[in-house]
Amino acid sequence: MELDRLWHKGREFLGVRYPIICGAMTWISDSRLVADVSAEGAFASLAAGNLEPEALRREIEQTRSATDRPFAVNLITIAPRYREHLRLVAEMEIPVVIFAGSFPRAAEIAMVKKAGGKAVCFASSESIARRMIRFGADALILEGSEAGGHIGHVSLIILIQQILFHVDQVPIFVAGGIASGRLIAHLLLMGAAGVQLGTRFVLSRECRVHPAFKEAFVRARARDAVASPAVSSDLHVVPVRAIRNRGTEEFADLQVDLLMRRRRGEISQSEAQHRVEEYWMGALRRAVQDGDVEHGSLMAGQSVGLAHGIQPLGEIVSELISDAGEELDRIHRKLCSLDDTKTGGR
Repeated sequence: MELDRLWHKGREFLGVRYPIICGAMTWISDSRLVADVSAEGAFASLAAGNLEPEALRREIEQTRSATDRPFAVNLITIAPRYREHLRLVAEMEIPVVIFAGSFPRAAEIAMVKKAGGKAVCFASSESIARRMIRFGADALILEGSEAGGHIGHVSLIILIQQILFHVDQVPIFVAGGIASGRLIAHLLLMGAAGVQLGTRFVLSRECRVHPAFKEAFVRARARDAVASPAVSSDLHVVPVRAIRNRGTEEFADLQVDLLMRRRRGEISQSEAQHRVEEYWMGALRRAVQDGDVEHGSLMAGQSVGLAHGIQPLGEIVSELISDAGEELDRIHRKLCSLDDTKTGGR
């Protein structure tokens, strides 16, 4: 099967049947969702978020009890408990660690590799991609600004041309705005080892979020998923893409308050940054667990406009795979047709 050949590198790296990654979503990607995704032959990341270290330990242990298939733990490098999380995943010898939020130091990547794990890093430019590889990254994820949650400033279409077309030392997975198997086929042809989706998996029947959270996704259009406003560069706020609601406005107000307190010397830069991250994690929790879709954070990618209903996980994965295979067949037929035209049908 052509699809198997195209994503062979991704399958080998992740150790799964389908190199389709369910991206880590704080308060959403728990041990149960990871096990459910794994059961369908895909790959999932357990979201560390800002969990208490012992809570994260329990989630890892529960995941290992629920599935014997490979999975990753996603660490947010700008989360207040990041250092504790990093020590924990090294201690527990997690096979794949995905660094998100910002870019890890070489020593942090080395901790994972020394414990026998593979380190996966995000890259937002060719220079950062090469730096992460130099630091020891075993694979990269290119996530376009179309994605949900913490995002960079560059769209996936640019990252593909900037990095995927020029960097081939390690497997490269792509993310941001992906919701269909047809697009997956084209990304594989361009050199991707696999893909990462988040928003589409939120709308799986198995995803245990508040019904109001899912309903907000079903109703949303692509243009409703907006990047959070940055009031000032002094706060170094990492943009977050979420469905627009009152919480979006409240985050702007929070930034103004933190900025003024920072300028008065009442809080440090790191304290302000932590307050920002705590806000997002708390707001996301209120939306995911309590159903506060008005003031909570509805983190979603622009692909929310392409996913119109709730489906079983198995159906989502099967649809992605069958549509990708059919698209490859369609491309093959089109190329053969063009070849016939050139040769006059001979």
